[in-house]
Amino acid sequence: MKTNWEKVKIDDFCYTTDYVANGSFASLRENVKYLNETDHAILVRAKDFTHDWSKERIYVSKQSYEFLSKSKLFPNDLIMSNVGNTGSVFIVPDLGQPLTLGPNAILIRGNKEIVDTKYLYYYFKSHEGINQIESISSATAQKKFNKTSFRNLQIPLPSLDTQKKIADALDKADEIRRKRQEAIDKLDELVQSVFLDMFGDPVKNEKNWKLKKFGEIGTLERGKSKHRPRNDEILLGGKYPLIQTGDVANSGGYITEYTQTYSEIGLKQSKLWDSGTLCITIAANIAKTGILTFDACFPDSVVGFKPDEKQTNTEFIQVWLSFLQKILEESAPESAQKNINLSILRDLDMIVPPIDKQNQFRSIYNMIFKEQDIMNNSDNDKNNLFNSLMQKAFMGELEFK
Repeated sequence: MKTNWEKVKIDDFCYTTDYVANGSFASLRENVKYLNETDHAILVRAKDFTHDWSKERIYVSKQSYEFLSKSKLFPNDLIMSNVGNTGSVFIVPDLGQPLTLGPNAILIRGNKEIVDTKYLYYYFKSHEGINQIESISSATAQKKFNKTSFRNLQIPLPSLDTQKKIADALDKADEIRRKRQEAIDKLDELVQSVFLDMFGDPVKNEKNWKLKKFGEIGTLERGKSKHRPRNDEILLGGKYPLIQTGDVANSGGYITEYTQTYSEIGLKQSKLWDSGTLCITIAANIAKTGILTFDACFPDSVVGFKPDEKQTNTEFIQVWLSFLQKILEESAPESAQKNINLSILRDLDMIVPPIDKQNQFRSIYNMIFKEQDIMNNSDNDKNNLFNSLMQKAFMGELEFK
């Protein structure tokens, strides 16, 4: 720290508690109900640290809520995960219902005359805050830390006025990031909207386009990874990019980076696919897609598609598949993990509009993606700037009028 701010033990300015139950979460089983709007209070778990609270909530009865009185939550309370993704923090919103703390999380309620909640929130998202949580976390089956260790941490506390100014500056910077991400998400929606306008719902075939089997309009082949074990060191570390299911699922449409490579030995037991190949996941993440922007290998949990360009194009197929993704995922059999086989993909009925209309869609798609790519790069710059700003804030390097 470059600042002379006093470091204060958390226990001196915060009330902290974790989930308080009679032995375990199971002791409340008979009182816990899912998606029951008539029940009394929402049980907030670490897994609920999200802005979307509408998907799945656990409600507890009034009796259970009173039993958990020591861990009642109020709007603007700070809660932190202390098991698994340790250090993940969340500020409790006002949901118009009573809330109480659930398993794997810790409540941090600061003395308002000493500490600002938003200051604490951003501090624990900063480099120094993350390192402090790492220092008290231990890992057996999964990472965790206990309440006593957390209470003994010491953090820098400037004056309350300075805390509020730091939090306000970071709030404004974070709002810019969120708006940028919302704009990027809207471009994804625009692609699907254009598709629906031009071709209708491809599942219902509202415009009565000619139908063909997916396997008839191009080449579909599984990736190759013959050697066992697949992570054998002799296969890795060379110059040939190796794309895996996560790389495809997180690509955002075009695969522009990779985290693993094959050696010459790795290449011999695999196959190098051309740039422009559409990668389709068939295990774990079902029917997620990404278009290669470089030559690469991938294992048999990924299928490669090369279109017959007289009938279709890769971008059209990619968006068409996005409408089927949830259907394929829900219908996928599950053993150790969900998966579909190549024959299921080849047998899919697909609409085949005139190729000139598909190519018109591809041109629009590429214009939208180019804009999205520019915004993504700008967003990465803003993330770096935000992290730098946060670092400077807790080093005492920000100046306020």
